[in-house]
Amino acid sequence: MKKAIFLLFAIITLFSCQQEASKSAPSEVDIAKDSLSNKLTEIHEQGHINGFAVAIVNENEILYQAGIGYSNLNAKANYSEHTIQNIGSVSKTFIGLALLKAQEMGKLNLDDPINKHLPFQVYNPNHPEAEITLRHLATHTSSILDTDYYDGKSYILKEDIEVPDSIMAMAETFNAPNTAIPLISFLEKILAADGEWYEAEGFLKNKPGDLFEYTNIGATLAAAVLEVATGESFNSFVTKHILQPLNMSSSGWSFDDVDISKHSTLYARPDIELPYYSLITYPDGGLITSISDMAKYLSELIKGYAGNGTLLSAASYKELFTAQLAAENIPDQEEDGDAYDDEYNTGIFMGLTPKGYIGHTGGDPGIATFMFFKPGSKTGKVMMINTSVRNSGGVKQFYDIWYTLDEYEQKLNGQHTN
Repeated sequence: MKKAIFLLFAIITLFSCQQEASKSAPSEVDIAKDSLSNKLTEIHEQGHINGFAVAIVNENEILYQAGIGYSNLNAKANYSEHTIQNIGSVSKTFIGLALLKAQEMGKLNLDDPINKHLPFQVYNPNHPEAEITLRHLATHTSSILDTDYYDGKSYILKEDIEVPDSIMAMAETFNAPNTAIPLISFLEKILAADGEWYEAEGFLKNKPGDLFEYTNIGATLAAAVLEVATGESFNSFVTKHILQPLNMSSSGWSFDDVDISKHSTLYARPDIELPYYSLITYPDGGLITSISDMAKYLSELIKGYAGNGTLLSAASYKELFTAQLAAENIPDQEEDGDAYDDEYNTGIFMGLTPKGYIGHTGGDPGIATFMFFKPGSKTGKVMMINTSVRNSGGVKQFYDIWYTLDEYEQKLNGQHTN
């Protein structure tokens, strides 16, 4: 009897030990996450980027997210997954979703001539008979070009401070807060034939629809058309139809919309701080957000591609991601080009790359952002940094981060990217 009791006790003890061992033993995913965090921390030590955040997602969940380095170097404030900053031209992808949402609502059509909606007329002076459509704007084939007035007038300081010439030389022109004007007024000054800043050289010699030519002012014009067609500001429309449904609660289009205490300091160089700034043309590059919120957004895009999106119909998502241009529209197209060249082809404000990735890049003073997914893997990644990449060391560090995410994207999702 004693032997039986002893044997039973031994079995129970062994089972308990096995259970404890299984509880304490880290999973392969946990090991991969720790390894990734360690590698990213090592890359940060290269010293060209003060702070950054990254996320890897699939259509169902956030597989990994982290902030690395500092949101403020002097204060040694950590950059976290909840730190916010502007993300540059990745913001344009929100214009694409907003246009398709407005189209679903019957407020506009992508093939509408823009002059059907605008309170002033915009046409290419070289081809005044050719209508510019919303689709032209959304695919960067409108023949509208960015001019020096766009670069010189759009960036507005948050505070009325004097910015040293040495910093101005490293960034776009920063303008005093009292120079801010409504978005629609800014566009009229630049694009209407009688506008104060109008230049005939602000248009291609080619007709609208002929050639891909990336244009920030054209993207903002698309947002303005949406405003007129819906009777609602772009900020309000996107917040209502994209940010709130995805619970992107840290995100907004102005400093008033976000918790400024969580905003990263931005840097022209690791040792040179930039002042806070915004854009009059905020739809083309001014979304302020966190990596945690962007992970939710990217996961929705992956769902949308698979036909399971929550923001748009399956038909609208198909249009968003479908290549809109033929080879003759992009004469410099290179099939063996950069795997993340988001100007290889385009959906509706959605970059399509030579290697099949879908997403967008972004850059503005003190920031750079990458966001891409690959349909075959149903996974994607997003990265945002708070320091301008101004030399070869910075470029190397940027791509070291990105390609490290590439490596771990496959491990964390338990499959190989196609």
